Amino acid sequence: MDYSNKEFEICHDCDRGLCKRAVGRQDRQLNTYDWLADIPGNAMSTDLVEVQFKHTRKGYYHNVNNLELKKGDIVAVEASPGHDIGVVTLTGRLVKMQLKKANIKSPDDIKRIYRIARPVDMDKFHEAKSREHATMIESREIAKRLGLQMKIGDVEYQGDCNKAIFYYIADERVDFRQLIKVLAETFHVRIEMKQIGARQEAGRIGGTGPCGRELCCATWMKNFVSVSTNSARFQDISLNPQKLAGMCAKLKCCLNYEVDNYVEAGRKLPSKEVMLQTQDADYYFFKADILTGMVTYSTDKNIASNLETITADRAKAIIEMNRNGEKPLSLQEDGKIKETRKTVDLLANENITRFDKNKKKRKQGNKGAQKAAANGERQQAQGPAARKADNRKDSQKQPRNERQQPKAERQQDRQQQQPRSTQDKEGQQKGAGRRQPNRQQRGQQPSNGQQQDAKE
Repeated sequence: MDYSNKEFEICHDCDRGLCKRAVGRQDRQLNTYDWLADIPGNAMSTDLVEVQFKHTRKGYYHNVNNLELKKGDIVAVEASPGHDIGVVTLTGRLVKMQLKKANIKSPDDIKRIYRIARPVDMDKFHEAKSREHATMIESREIAKRLGLQMKIGDVEYQGDCNKAIFYYIADERVDFRQLIKVLAETFHVRIEMKQIGARQEAGRIGGTGPCGRELCCATWMKNFVSVSTNSARFQDISLNPQKLAGMCAKLKCCLNYEVDNYVEAGRKLPSKEVMLQTQDADYYFFKADILTGMVTYSTDKNIASNLETITADRAKAIIEMNRNGEKPLSLQEDGKIKETRKTVDLLANENITRFDKNKKKRKQGNKGAQKAAANGERQQAQGPAARKADNRKDSQKQPRNERQQPKAERQQDRQQQQPRSTQDKEGQQKGAGRRQPNRQQRGQQPSNGQQQDAKE
């Protein structure tokens, strides 16, 4: 099949619930799927249009000139002062719903759309965008020089280069009046400072979360709700800061997504402090699966011992029986006692010498076994005379085998022989001392011939 001249489309009409006009450019953050785009008259139902600028900044404008706008068009909109360049991301009825989420109530915040961007507007817009990175680096150096405890995270120029927005992060209140004067003198534009939080910065930068998907704050989330560790406790999640923190080093926003379901399901579970009494033992709460409604009990209050898992309804029924002074036979609904596994006594049932068995013989294909078989066949064929000759050869080779003794055995032999040699040396030294007296003794004592002359 020839694909070179074929034009591909995202989808056809309303195939599988998708609309071609509803899908915009996916390279922009906070992209909204317009599921009403294929309804006739949707675009003419309101003159409100949603326009997106750099990263997650969006604005809402009136289409006073009745331009035929669709998702992805680049337009020039009203700004103070001058004009700005943005991309149309939503039209029709869904824009009114987005206005409620953005909490825009004043009509003064909704400005006008001038026109579809011209080539001259786009040239000036690209020129402004090319200055943003260098401005951000230089502004950070200026803030550091002034000793301000703040971080300038991003800089956004207006489409006509008349104004620049500086996004900064600060833990405390910052007096940046002197900073604004220095920035205005350096870059010759109107300065606007806008403080953002760590979550908003993560949404502007974007990235991939630990779930493998793009960050929620960079795709669809606009309003940030405070997240507490109680959300993790309700969902029975371990309070590990490394796992609970997101890319912004704050608690993950997704901890609030399912917390209401967990709270509602947790109300159906029995209390953790109540003990279940049966005829065989007393059971204490060990753990619970909140969504499935299963509760696990243990016979020991501190460790897992004789664990039994029952439903929440069965646990509540046993609690009610205990209040009435009754004790069921067991925790199970049928009343049967759970069979306990017996421990295996190795001394009684198993042979403890099973580990001392000889290893399996090597396969007959080894070289040593083949040589032994060949020597046996040769001796049988040659007779007793040849066997005696072979035995003589083996006796001659014996010293060579002794040399091949392990190193440890040779060291032991040397240690055993060493004391004898030292004793012999000591004996020789003692004998030499006896035979050879000192020089003083030689001079004092006369020789044998002198003694005889003296006697005579």
